[in-house]
Parts: sequence; structure tokens; C-alpha cells
Amino acid sequence: MRVLLVEDDVLIGSGLQYGLRREGMAVDWVQDGEAGSIALRTTSYGLVLLDLGLPKQDGLTLLQRLRARNDATAVIIITARDGIADRVGGLDGGADDYMVKPFALEELLARIRVLNRRHAGRAQTTLQAGVIELDPARHCVLLRGVEVGVTAREFALLHELMRNPSVVVTREQLEERLYGWNEEIESNAIQVHVHNLRRKLGAQAIRNVRGVGYQIGEIA
Repeated sequence: MRVLLVEDDVLIGSGLQYGLRREGMAVDWVQDGEAGSIALRTTSYGLVLLDLGLPKQDGLTLLQRLRARNDATAVIIITARDGIADRVGGLDGGADDYMVKPFALEELLARIRVLNRRHAGRAQTTLQAGVIELDPARHCVLLRGVEVGVTAREFALLHELMRNPSVVVTREQLEERLYGWNEEIESNAIQVHVHNLRRKLGAQAIRNVRGVGYQIGEIA
């Protein structure tokens, strides 16, 4: 998943970026509302983490403008404002969730998983494709009930494919979702990750739809 972090506090922003990247997410970090608005117009994100007290353009204005153009990107407000009126205003303004600083990274990750399930319209906490199971909470992959070691990037790629098993995802889409700004991408990076996953999970685990992209397979 590619995340846009809009946060002007350097300590909080760097900590969140580091923690989320360790979970395999691609994180683009900007420090004012105008930069956040530009990023949202030019890049597709799975999630926005949005502070309210931002320079140049406040977070609530950014959020309201995002929803005014019918952009349904998931948004979690992260702020020190803990008043009931602030919470209500943020949620009614279009946020999917509201977290008050300081908070634990583990709680943020749990709320992100909830949002992913809600947006996918599923109740299960794990993803299943035949004998392959992916557990976002434990950040692990199981093959016939046995845990398989995968890298953070391999996990992220597999997660993207298993979230929408009927959809063929192009190499360009995978690169956009798995890598953020200033991250170097080798020309064959996606192919290498796919090759490694097939070696660990089976040759049929990921289908190559010629001329289009990749799709999760099912191993019986």
C-alpha cells in the first residue's frame, strides 16, 4: 500500500515514515497542506494520514476539498486536537477515522487493517487464495498452514494481489503502490519479487497474464 503522510512535526513524521516502511508500506511524506493537495492530485494512494494543524492549508480544508471532488481515498486524521467538536468535525468532514496524538504505531496499524477490510467489503481478518493465507496482523504468509519467510516487499506485493484476486495488476501499478518518492526501482524489481514468491509458494501462486500484468493464482 502507498501512503501519503501529511504531517509538519519532523519527529512524528520521521517516526511514522520509518515504522510504516518497516511494515512494507510505501510512504510519501509532505509537511504542509498545499503539498498534500498537490500529491493527491498527481498520485494514487491507498491511504492518507492527515494532521489538522498544517501550514499553508489546514488539514480539514484539504480533506473537504478531497471529498468535494468525489475522491474516496481512505483518510485517517492524526492530531493533538482531542475535543469532541474536533472529532465530530473531522469525521463529518469526510475522515474514515480519527486518532489523537500520541498514539502507538501498533494501534495505527490495526486501524489501517480495519479500513482495508471495510473498503474491500470483507469481514475476515486474513486473506486466502487456495492453500495460501496472508495474515496482515501477524505480517506473515502461510502455505498449507506452515509459515513461509518473505521479505517486506514480497509481502506487500502478495498483499496487493490477494486484496483483489479477480483483478490483473500491471507492473506499473505494482511499482506505484510498492515504492514511494526517492526510492530507487530497478527495471526488473517486480519480476524479481514475483520470481522469489513463486519459488517460495509454488509456480502457480502468481499468474502472468501476457501483455497485461499479474494475478494471484490458487494452489490446491
